[in-house]
Amino acid sequence: MGKTAGRWLMLAILVVGGLFSPPAPAQAPAPPSAAAETEEEKRERETRTACAVAICSTLHNHKPDAGQVSCAVTKTWRKEVLEKILSQAKLSWPWGYARCSTDLKLDRSILVKAMLDAEVEVRLDSHDITCKLEGETEKYDIKLQISPKVTFKQGKAIKASLNWGKIVAPTLAKSALWSATAADNAFGILQNTLVEDVNRFVETRCMEVKEAWQGK
Repeated sequence: MGKTAGRWLMLAILVVGGLFSPPAPAQAPAPPSAAAETEEEKRERETRTACAVAICSTLHNHKPDAGQVSCAVTKTWRKEVLEKILSQAKLSWPWGYARCSTDLKLDRSILVKAMLDAEVEVRLDSHDITCKLEGETEKYDIKLQISPKVTFKQGKAIKASLNWGKIVAPTLAKSALWSATAADNAFGILQNTLVEDVNRFVETRCMEVKEAWQGK
């Protein structure tokens, strides 16, 4: 896989990690070289945290056990963060920030089954992800579709796939992005990453917001 396709595959990892496993608020002050969190980034983080609380309440309290968790979540990745992450894979990031959003919808009864059944395969509805990339002179809009599938055993994810669907992107990016997502569909390149993200969310992220859902 070429470097360009590799960049898109890494972006896909970031999309999943940032939206489906919302990161915790920063506990320590940002280093002097980092720009302060903007009001928009703060609102994004607060929305992701509220979404995490809603999901964790059902995962760990097993209630509410009916209805749907619906969250409109957004994650902005700053250029310097993307550069640092991609450098670990010896890839460069030629754009500025990346801002990705999705309307997350999860059936509460399925979340309960994932935690209580001995083994269950959870199939989620198709989710559309939109990303805006900042270029030197213009912004690029990209739309991706995924239909995640996760197998749980005794409350722990053991297998997962994203099942990429349609892609809408500028011609320059679409072929490389298609190559990356097609490779993932065929070979499950992101499977281990998704399994780790799901388990990290259940075991770690939920504990970080435990006071908000415990006993409710």
